[in-house]
Amino acid sequence: MIAVLLRRTLVSLFVLLAVATVSIPVIRRSILRAAGWTLVVNDPVTVADIIVVSGEGDGPGVLEASDLVHGGVATRVAVFGYAPDAVEREFGRRGIPYENETAQYIRELRALGVVSAEQIPTFVTGTEDEGPALARWCDQERFHSIVVVGNPDHARRLRRVLHRSMKGHQTTVAVRSSHYSQFDPDQWWKSRSGIRTEIVELEKLLLDIMHHPLS
Repeated sequence: MIAVLLRRTLVSLFVLLAVATVSIPVIRRSILRAAGWTLVVNDPVTVADIIVVSGEGDGPGVLEASDLVHGGVATRVAVFGYAPDAVEREFGRRGIPYENETAQYIRELRALGVVSAEQIPTFVTGTEDEGPALARWCDQERFHSIVVVGNPDHARRLRRVLHRSMKGHQTTVAVRSSHYSQFDPDQWWKSRSGIRTEIVELEKLLLDIMHHPLS
């Protein structure tokens, strides 16, 4: 019921936004840019114990993490592990090596000059799992500060999840948006993929706010 209500609210907001952008061309760009930047955060970063690439970070996250390492923020980078899916299991059954996303990220990081690239020793299924898993791992490793890299369209919701999970823990978290991402908060409405990303991620963010208003 909450999801249906949220979807209807989001549709109404976009209808009003469309009307405003047509009827008031002067403020159209400002309204659309504000909607794009609602999804984005980019915390300032200093020296940290480790850099973590979020599961949705993909290639842009790997590149950003590499830049941060070469910029002196940290010397280590970690990526999340995911349980083998049906394709990976079938390759294994046939005795054929299969490079999943985790292995790919580690290989790419090392190719980019990151000597210390590792997998977080737990499986996750999505953003909501990443927060608690990261909190437990940081406690085990006694990290005082970490930088988590994600895509800009996902960054604000990611930070909310991480801040909830890290309450009561000693580790501070900074969230960094990869500037290699294809999502551009200043021009997202100019492509179908940008519009789709904005709608989907804004819906997820609003749902997170409704479920956790004090995050």
